[in-house]
Amino acid sequence: MTEFQEKLRQQHEESMHRELEALLATANKEEAEISRKDFDGFKKLFHRFLQVKGPSVNWTKINRPPEDLIQPYDRIKAKGLPDDITTSLNKLVVVKLNGGLGTSMGCKGPKSLISVRNENTFLDLTVQQIEHLNKTFNTDVPLVLMNSFNTDEDTKKILQKYSHHRVNIHTFNQSRYPRINKESLLPIAKGMGLNGANTEAWYPPGHGDIYASFHNSGLLDKLLAEGREYIFVSNIDNLGATVDLFILHHLMSLPADRRCEFIMEVTDKTRADVKGGTLIQYEDHLRLLEIAQVPKAHVDEFKSVTKFKIFNTNNLWISLPAIKRLQEKNAMDMEIIVNPKTLDGGLNVIQLETAVGAAIKSFNNAMGVNVPRSRFLPVKTSSDLLLVMSNLYSLDAGSLTMSKKREFLTTPHVKLGSSFTKVQEFLKRFENIPDMLELDHLTVSGDVTFGKNVSLKGTVIIIANHGDRIDIPAGAVLENKIVSGNLRILDH
Repeated sequence: MTEFQEKLRQQHEESMHRELEALLATANKEEAEISRKDFDGFKKLFHRFLQVKGPSVNWTKINRPPEDLIQPYDRIKAKGLPDDITTSLNKLVVVKLNGGLGTSMGCKGPKSLISVRNENTFLDLTVQQIEHLNKTFNTDVPLVLMNSFNTDEDTKKILQKYSHHRVNIHTFNQSRYPRINKESLLPIAKGMGLNGANTEAWYPPGHGDIYASFHNSGLLDKLLAEGREYIFVSNIDNLGATVDLFILHHLMSLPADRRCEFIMEVTDKTRADVKGGTLIQYEDHLRLLEIAQVPKAHVDEFKSVTKFKIFNTNNLWISLPAIKRLQEKNAMDMEIIVNPKTLDGGLNVIQLETAVGAAIKSFNNAMGVNVPRSRFLPVKTSSDLLLVMSNLYSLDAGSLTMSKKREFLTTPHVKLGSSFTKVQEFLKRFENIPDMLELDHLTVSGDVTFGKNVSLKGTVIIIANHGDRIDIPAGAVLENKIVSGNLRILDH
């Protein structure tokens, strides 16, 4: 750094420190104590942000990971299970990332409270899965939810309904960081409050924050004291992320000197996953490479299915003692994701974030496991929702599995237009969910509704132009059809 740049950096850090102290002065004692820990983490991130310029990877140093560092799932499954898998389960904790809102699907409140199947929410299905595990193996695997300030209050109200289930549920809150003005690099918040002018001043800093906030909450130490050794972390909207006994056994059966501290589940890329982060070998370490870190000139190469064949499902198995060690040594190394946003009033801000999987390079004997696609079933859009609500999947003890009646193992490609984006709108457009067992591809655009007991097979494209409406009649069977024009069916 030139002397000028170094002075400028120091100036930015001093100004930031002053602003954060002024914000803390507006909080009550208890709130200030929590926020001070959050701000300590933010200052470390801000310090690194000011120092790092340019892409965080040198493209020429990127190599494909060696074969033994990404094991096929079948090889791990072939080891079988011990008679007493309960001993291993007693050392496990399930953590779900529950910081997101349902806004992208037109819903208020936490995304985990959206109904996805038979009136069950994401959270209901998660609790059912773990309760089933605990009853089947007579064990006590706890569920931990990482909430954000956006989801914490609503989630805690709902948790009371599970008090009679055989699942111990804990929660902790992810940090609350200040959004900063893109030009001045100072917080836009006027006080510690969340309302009024401050509504858009704060953000939860990505799921990479799990390590610090888990450690700061005291829950990490509590679980270690209970003899827990591993956490299985996943997004709460990934309905395929169930506890896998074979991966758990693999972790527990390794000798102490070769203990694997981090497993990332990856799966084969399809055209739909070109933006997903991938595992690479970089300077003798496994490393997660996200699209945001790729130099512009190489983005197409990153998206290619031939060079980077796998992507991160964000199902992760991580050693608890290792998290404690790395946190205490301040040795958790994660690349910064700079996320630019434009607020409603037109103000340009930046959010500094990190990704949970990016820490893989800090852990010993880390590896990837190439799992079947069925372990990656995220519900991000109403198109995904249509798939999981349909007869393509059967529901058993909170777990969704592909119906045995479907002849192909692949999931159909579904693209629903903007009239279906919001869950409320989406539900109004289906009298019931069509039979999709033989569907390959569905595209729907415009003002379209579906009557009862419709069956969709092969490739079906339905397009209602602007001003037109198409009502698919009850009992219709559409096989390899394109439907366009105007078709109204009204009650007489």
